[in-house]
Amino acid sequence: MPELPDVEVYVEALRERIVAQRLERAVIRGPFLLRSVAPPLDAAYGKRVREVRRVGKRIAMGLEDDLWLVLHLMIAGRLHWRGAGPKPPKNALAAFEFASGSLVLTEAGSQHRASLHVASGEEGLRALDAGGLEVMTAGLAQFAAALRLENHTLKRSLTDPRLFSGIGNAYSDEILHSARLSPVALTERLNDAEIARLFDSTQAVLAEWVARLRAQAGGAFPEKVTAFREGMAVHGRYGQACPRCGAKIQRIRYASNETNYCATCQTGGKLLADRGLSRLLREDWPRTLEELEALKSRGSGR
Repeated sequence: MPELPDVEVYVEALRERIVAQRLERAVIRGPFLLRSVAPPLDAAYGKRVREVRRVGKRIAMGLEDDLWLVLHLMIAGRLHWRGAGPKPPKNALAAFEFASGSLVLTEAGSQHRASLHVASGEEGLRALDAGGLEVMTAGLAQFAAALRLENHTLKRSLTDPRLFSGIGNAYSDEILHSARLSPVALTERLNDAEIARLFDSTQAVLAEWVARLRAQAGGAFPEKVTAFREGMAVHGRYGQACPRCGAKIQRIRYASNETNYCATCQTGGKLLADRGLSRLLREDWPRTLEELEALKSRGSGR
């Protein structure tokens, strides 16, 4: 799912291309895409785009008469810019047509999670915002208050859009590795120094990746949006070497997601229980990296 750095770069690219442009029309091919009824979509036709902003992981295009077109890409939605003239590709869920070109939305797979809302005014826009803290402009006290609002694991808290805006599975892994904190540490047990370290890492990691993705786009519209980036420290790097200590990156798998972490840097060498494997192995589940390597050695010697 595109997260804060990806969405920020999308927003920057859109500002350059559609602000002050009139929306001529929108072609919606995905029957599940439009999730609102009023105002109707065609109320936006002929209106100029006044601004583009990020709302959590959503992209909000503000038009004249205080109308908003709000896109949530979810896991598989992606945006593309096509110059004036060519028709949208057949796999497009939607195309927003301007004189200068078209903004095209595609979605891989068949789960139809991407969404479009038409909202009226700031109040309508706020109704689509989960309300999480904007960490890039927040202070330490605000960050600490949001973190301590509920007692959850750090991984869950960082990815809760009601607590923090725009952070998902990928960048939470990177933030926690940078802060040297366990993804399953409970928020109520963190001391002030650990929270300050997490705050610094959150701002630093997100700012670094916004800058990286901006540089990679090089002024072009960002096309290679993915949760797995070359240069990430832990996310998507299970079994590879930690760039800080050289130990192998570990993972916790659940549903369709996984959390990646370095046991040496983040959990004092303790392996976190993978729900499926630990249930299968029970008392044979390795507790440390040394036990894991011994288990692998026994398995390969059979």
